Amino acid sequence: MIDRLIFLSVPGLRQRDLRDPKLAPHLHELWCRGGGVELTPSFPCVTSPVQANMLTGVGPREHGVIANGFYHRERGQVDFWVGRHDVICRPTFFTRLARERPELTSAVWHAQNIKGADATSIVTPSPIHEPDGRTLPWCYSKPEGLYAAMAADLGHFPLQHYWGPLAGIESTRWILDGAWWLARRHAPHFQYVYIPHLDYAGQKYGPDSPEALRAVGEFDVALGEFMRRYAELPGAERMAWVLAGEYAMTAVNGAVFPNRVLRRAGLLKVKVEGGCEYLDVAGSAAFAMVDHQVAHVFVRPGGGAMPEGGQDARPPKVRGGQDACPPVVDLVAELFRDEPGVAEVVVGPERAALGMDNPRSGDMILISRPDKWFAYYWWEDDAVAPPFARTVDIHAKPGYDPVELFVKLPERTIPLDASLVKGSHGAPVVEPGQRTVLLTTHPELLEGLPSPMRDTDVYGLLCGAFGLRS
Repeated sequence: MIDRLIFLSVPGLRQRDLRDPKLAPHLHELWCRGGGVELTPSFPCVTSPVQANMLTGVGPREHGVIANGFYHRERGQVDFWVGRHDVICRPTFFTRLARERPELTSAVWHAQNIKGADATSIVTPSPIHEPDGRTLPWCYSKPEGLYAAMAADLGHFPLQHYWGPLAGIESTRWILDGAWWLARRHAPHFQYVYIPHLDYAGQKYGPDSPEALRAVGEFDVALGEFMRRYAELPGAERMAWVLAGEYAMTAVNGAVFPNRVLRRAGLLKVKVEGGCEYLDVAGSAAFAMVDHQVAHVFVRPGGGAMPEGGQDARPPKVRGGQDACPPVVDLVAELFRDEPGVAEVVVGPERAALGMDNPRSGDMILISRPDKWFAYYWWEDDAVAPPFARTVDIHAKPGYDPVELFVKLPERTIPLDASLVKGSHGAPVVEPGQRTVLLTTHPELLEGLPSPMRDTDVYGLLCGAFGLRS
C-alpha cells in the first residue's frame, strides 16, 4: 500500500531513450524493474491540453483547453500561457483529492494553467514585468509567502534557464530542489512536478541530435539524485513514483506560415504603426492562432465583427459547426488544402473526429506534416516585423514561437529564421515513434488500465492510487 506519490510530467520522454543503460541508467532501471507502458498523447499533443487531459480524464472537447493559448472572440485578443486554473472547464484531480480526501495534502510545481488550483501548495513562474522593460524573477505561490521562503534558501528561480537561448539543466535542478525542499518540511501526499528539460534541445537541435541525447543524460542524473533523496525519508517504502511523457517530438525541416497565406489571399489585414506591421484582427476576414504543429483558423462571421458573449461564445451555426460565413470558410479551406506542408484541413463538424468540437476551437484546424511546424509570421519583409517579434515575449505573439530559443547574445535579438527549429510536436499520433512512455515503481498501479495507455487514462491511475473512483 502506498501513502505518497510523486508524479513527474516530462515532455519529450521516449521509449527509445530508455533502452541504453549507459545513456539513462535510472530511467532504464525503472523501465526494466518497475512498470512501464507506452503512452499515447491525445490531439493536440502540446503541453497545456495534455496536462489537462491527465488531470481530468477527458479531452479538449470537455475541458476546453484546445491549445497553449486561447482566442477571446469578444475582445479580438489572443492570450498564450494564461496560467490560470479556471480555464480548465472540468474538475481536476487536485479538486477531487481536496474534496474527497481532505486529510491528504498535495503540491504542484511549474505545471501549466495551475494558478488557483485546489492543491495545498503551488509554485509556478510568474515574473514581474517592470515599466522600464526589465523582467524580475518571481513565482506565484500558494500559500502566499511560500516562494519567498523557498527563494531565501534556494535563490530565485532561474527564469533565464527555463526558456530562451539559455534554457537548460539549471532550471530543472531548481525545480527538483524546490520539490525536495517542500517534501522535507511538509511531506505532501501527492506531488506533481513538471520538468520541460527535454523540450529545449529537441526543438533546437532535433529529437535525435547529440544535444538532445545529452539532455536525456542530464535529466537522468538529476532524476537519480532526486529519487535518492526521497529514499532517505521516513516511510519511503510506501512511496510510489510515476513518470509520464507528455508527447514525443518529430524532426522538422521548415515551417508553414498560415497567416502569410491568408494575407496573400486578401483575408488577413495588417496595421502599420511606426513603420512596423501589426496584425489587424478586427479588420481581417480570417487569421490563424498557431501552436507547434497545430493551427486554429478563426473566420469572421458574415464579414462583420467577431461575436460577442465571451471566450466560449458560439458564432452562428453553419454546416453543423462554428463556421460563420460558408463562402469564406470554403475559400480558406481550399487555400490550405493546396499548401505544401499542411497534412490536414479539418473544418466545422469534422473537428468532432479529433475531439476538438469545442466553442473555443477555431472554425477550422490545420495540422502540419510531421516534418513541418506552423509559424505565426504575417509579414513578408523582416524589416517591418513588429518589435516584439525579435524578443522573448511569449504573451504578445498570436502563437507559440520556438525561434525564441535562438536569441542572439549579447544583442538579445531573435533572428526571425523559422528554419532554425529542428524539432516539433502536436500532430495526431499515427506512428509508434510519436508515442511517449509512462514509468512507475509500482506496477500494480497499472492494473486494469489499457496498454498502450492514453494520456486521459493517467487520471484513473492517480484516482486509483488514492482510492478515488475515477
